[in-house]
Amino acid sequence: MNAAPHPSGPGDPESRLLGPVEVRALAERLGLRPTKKLGQNFVHDPNTVRRIVRTAGVDDTDEVLEVGPGLGSLTLALLPVAARVHAVEIDPVLSGALAGTVADRAPALVDRLRITTADALRVTAEQLGVTADDPAAGPTAIVANLPYNVAVPVLLHLLAELPGLRTGLVMVQAEVADRMAAPPGSREYGAPSAKLAWYASARRAGPVPRAVFWPVPGVDSGLLAFTRREAPSDVPKAEVFAVVEAAFAQRRKALRSGLAGWAGSAAAAETALRSAGIDPMTRAERVDIAGFAAIAAARPA
Repeated sequence: MNAAPHPSGPGDPESRLLGPVEVRALAERLGLRPTKKLGQNFVHDPNTVRRIVRTAGVDDTDEVLEVGPGLGSLTLALLPVAARVHAVEIDPVLSGALAGTVADRAPALVDRLRITTADALRVTAEQLGVTADDPAAGPTAIVANLPYNVAVPVLLHLLAELPGLRTGLVMVQAEVADRMAAPPGSREYGAPSAKLAWYASARRAGPVPRAVFWPVPGVDSGLLAFTRREAPSDVPKAEVFAVVEAAFAQRRKALRSGLAGWAGSAAAAETALRSAGIDPMTRAERVDIAGFAAIAAARPA
């Protein structure tokens, strides 16, 4: 069950957000050297985290999932507005320090925080309080600064694992945000775009300056917003994703050729494509997720 809504208004508990000085002091105290391997670029600008929370639109009916809370900059901004924050952190040093940071800077909000030390690529619904009796329980929104090197697989894994996730706002590499939100027919449209479209509608929600991070990343960042929707087909997701992967593995080829390996031959691929109502000479970037599902359903036995 979701946590009971808490009162909201001018009298709400507040938290003291982290600025550049506080972020570096925390890192020094923990002996932390940010690593590229874990995608550690920490936000140190209070205005940026306020903007992220405001854009996400979460409120006291939401249980928010935050992946990679790091030193707690975004966590401290989420706690005053959400019913609960589930923080998933792979680094045990950061995970162990987060509760203390919240206790120091937002003592009235400690009971809203749940910390799980885990790899977000492998975290399970059960670890986040979701049971078979109530699969829609647990996190309802994800708001996170995702590690850029694994942002796409993390987001797809969480959407698959947590059916109760309804909305999200994630900070990712700008190029990744473009790909994830890209519509069919655009240059950026690819397998990540199609797979995300299975779960949700997505859109770009603005840029994020490099200067708000420590250390400063070598790439631009952006916000990606999404809203979950019904799957476009009853065809099993794994079968649809197999078509997506095969099609984009050879995206420069017409689907008749690109899907030959998947179907068994070019002729079999053409038969499936025509059955799905798709021109065999179409390329992958012209097909939406419903079209890929129709192709999967038409695969020869």
